[in-house]
Amino acid sequence: MSNVAVFGLGAMGYGIAASILRAGHTTYGFDVVPAQMARFVKDGGAEGSVGEVAGSLDAVAVVVLNAAQTETVMFGDDGIVPKLRTGAVVLACATVPPDFARDMEARCAEHGVLYLDAPISGGAAKAAAGKLSIMAAGTDAAFAAAKPVLEATAETVFTLGDAAGAGSAMKAVNQLLAGVHIATMAEALTFGMTQGVAPDTFVEVISKCAGTSWMLENRAPHIVDGDYTPLSSVNIWPKDLGIVLDIAKSAQFSAPITAVALQQFIAAAGMGLGGEDDAAVAKVYARNAGLTLPGEDG
Repeated sequence: MSNVAVFGLGAMGYGIAASILRAGHTTYGFDVVPAQMARFVKDGGAEGSVGEVAGSLDAVAVVVLNAAQTETVMFGDDGIVPKLRTGAVVLACATVPPDFARDMEARCAEHGVLYLDAPISGGAAKAAAGKLSIMAAGTDAAFAAAKPVLEATAETVFTLGDAAGAGSAMKAVNQLLAGVHIATMAEALTFGMTQGVAPDTFVEVISKCAGTSWMLENRAPHIVDGDYTPLSSVNIWPKDLGIVLDIAKSAQFSAPITAVALQQFIAAAGMGLGGEDDAAVAKVYARNAGLTLPGEDG
């Protein structure tokens, strides 16, 4: 069994930590919210400060929001990487630019630490079930060191290259599609409302037709229920689609559909919806068309 630390106990990170713990590994959970750490200890997680346990760790999973937070966890004032033993591995799970992943791999190597570029997909439910898809890239040694964590957390591990960057590139492709699909779902659902198609009927019919997508089937029911409890928040998408467009710009590639979807999420955040579930982007369309969504006052 391995000693593993998970940094970031949000919706995804908590599920990942719980899956590693369930697999029998000694698992530490760290977060900027003390209540989340206390909750994880109550659920069976190991106790100890970063400084106390770092030298005994075999693997670290960094499941935070973005590149800046990833870098802070790894190399900030109390960064974990310089404290790790030679041969330990860091699995970096956030959506980040490929160049950032390559830089983190090089900086880890300076400390004798392995790095796996390991962005994740699947949502909070699959994280909790240990059935994520992981788009991974790194050396054979990094994959070998990360194997216990990968087996505990993933249903599918894609081996995309022998150096960091390839995993993050694939995640950018996935996020392009995911963000566009959510925005398009919201557009289609509210368009249907203008034609007398109720949101619950939309879900019932379209989920069985060619126009469906995983995102539609997962997010549209949130609108039907009027429940915008954030499983994946609006605020994620200006970041992730922004990364996509930055990569596209560097490749001299035009991504106009991505740009339009990004503007809808920015509009949603501007309406004060940034902390709500990303299905709340439908409220942008509803406001502009004078529609009343389920659960809202007319």
